[in-house]
Amino acid sequence: MRPFPTLLLAGLMAWLITPALAQGADEDDYLGSQACTFCHAEAAEDWAGSHHALAWTEATSENILGDFDDTEFTLDGMTARFSRGADGAHVVTVTEQDGRTTRYPVHSVAGIAPLQQYLLETEPGRLQSFDVVWNTENGGWFHLYPDQDLPPDDGLHWTGPYKTWNARCAECHATGFEKNHDPQTGLYRSTQVEIGVGCEACHGPGRAHVDWANVAGTTTPPPNYGFAVDFGDTEAAIQQCATCHSRREAHLDGNPLPGTPFHDAYNLALLRPGLYQGDGQIQDEVYVYGSFLQSKMYANGVGCVDCHTPHDAEPVAQGNTVCTQCHSPAANPRFPDLKPAVYDDPAHTFHPPDSEGGQCVSCHMAQRVYMGNDWRRDHSFRIPRPDLTNRTGASDACTDCHQDRTAEWAAAEIAKRFPDGSQTRPHFGLALAAGRDNPVGAASDLADLAGDTAQPGIVRATALWLLEQSNSPATAARLAPLLADPDPVVRAAAIGLQRLAPPEDRAGLLAPLLSDTVRTVRMAAARGLLLSPETRLPETDRPAMQAGLAEWRQAMSNRLDFPETHLQMAGVALTLRNFPAAEGAFRDVVRLDPQQVDAWMMLVRLAAARGGPQAARPVVRDALAANPDHTVLQGMWRELTGQTAPGTDLLPPSD
Repeated sequence: MRPFPTLLLAGLMAWLITPALAQGADEDDYLGSQACTFCHAEAAEDWAGSHHALAWTEATSENILGDFDDTEFTLDGMTARFSRGADGAHVVTVTEQDGRTTRYPVHSVAGIAPLQQYLLETEPGRLQSFDVVWNTENGGWFHLYPDQDLPPDDGLHWTGPYKTWNARCAECHATGFEKNHDPQTGLYRSTQVEIGVGCEACHGPGRAHVDWANVAGTTTPPPNYGFAVDFGDTEAAIQQCATCHSRREAHLDGNPLPGTPFHDAYNLALLRPGLYQGDGQIQDEVYVYGSFLQSKMYANGVGCVDCHTPHDAEPVAQGNTVCTQCHSPAANPRFPDLKPAVYDDPAHTFHPPDSEGGQCVSCHMAQRVYMGNDWRRDHSFRIPRPDLTNRTGASDACTDCHQDRTAEWAAAEIAKRFPDGSQTRPHFGLALAAGRDNPVGAASDLADLAGDTAQPGIVRATALWLLEQSNSPATAARLAPLLADPDPVVRAAAIGLQRLAPPEDRAGLLAPLLSDTVRTVRMAAARGLLLSPETRLPETDRPAMQAGLAEWRQAMSNRLDFPETHLQMAGVALTLRNFPAAEGAFRDVVRLDPQQVDAWMMLVRLAAARGGPQAARPVVRDALAANPDHTVLQGMWRELTGQTAPGTDLLPPSD
């Protein structure tokens, strides 16, 4: 055995520049949703008016619901005028805070309810999601982020990288989408088979099915009747829905071929701060899957189509009937462990039958509002736990409604109604919340949680991620068996923890996962070994290492239009002590998002380390030009110059 030669990776940043090809079916295999309607008229009719069908539509008078009769919206010095051109085209004329006015024909339309957003082409091929949207419920224009003052040079401005439709949204609003971003020019040449979520977005390309259907009765049906997805397999169906209904990081360039296992196409976001509350409840827009994985429903084999009709995506029944198809005295033979009992009754709900509080979802699927007026429900189906609120910092369903009351009041009321303590049993949220506050102090509880196979995999994986901050080789050794856990989310997180293992043990622990059946795990193992330059890797494992790095390279090269990707690349370069490459990556971060202060601070430190204070001063000047009120950057300027830096107006010109 000999050390893995990190010199071969010294050119990592250049190595990642060439974009990899997206994986998927041949475009000719897609036929479009119109090819399905003749034989599947009822399903097509249900789908036609659904949020899926209307996820992305053309900019026609029939599709556009907003008022374009010379209406205006003004906020923070920005004015948007909505009108029609001489040719009848819908136009948005935007006057920015800097006084610059630009006229944009509406390119296309996103969504139908409760709001509708308009896509504007800011340069050939690049679509941006405009932040002023139409309220389709009550009428009127509103801004998605009214509390953010976003000038045109802010990374979060509607023209910035976080609002680029091609990069952030189109994959889940189109069928057969390929992003086709050129990192050298920054241009997009995106394509799709069909805008909107068509039949083939979920079922897969239809040609094989139609070819069989044309001779049906004379040949044996092919597997899944020629489609890529077996919707008779509950887990496969859930993972197909999760390709869009999840917060995740994509490995491929566009839509994966339907039927691709989720963890071969995406890296699922864990229950991290900013995304989820301390106990795992939704906080940011996380799109269902990460919540559903926490639920007892998922653990017991419930799938998406048990509650939602597949083609219009509406609930299978009205009100509590969705829940009582299983949660009733009759129960459901598919779920034999479910206790038959009366749930839809004031004896259980403690609210009048027709009241908001009498609805199952009010207590067990708390909702949060996103994008101004879009209420979405938490799919972890949890029992309200106001007794945990003060210990986890998370919200509770009781005081969501009873806003004039406290969590202590709600906990006391539940204790009175359930004196046996059945509603106050231990909950994983306590360990996760404690781990956020103090991963070292909570290490024992987190380790117990990570090793508890009765807990949801995403919860255990989050515990492993938090344990990375415990700096405990003993904990890494204790939890090394989780590298063989059945859940790929747990295996991938367990790899991260092993960075705390002794270097002489790390290669032996991680090398077997280079040949894991799941792409996310293979990539995590390859990166884990790459970032351990002192690790000794047997010669026999080197081909698997190279293959894992190639998959990681492909994933990274598909996301070079994301500031976050360049942050990751900078971190890799720093670990490999490739400081020029790290500086280049941090430069790309602030080019895409000038408000990424952490990247600016690393640029200052790198400049100072390589060229002293004289080299660092112009970097701080540029950083303050983009972030004039940031106190840490002002402190850096004072340290380097002895002068105050209250704003760009007092900064000297760059050296």
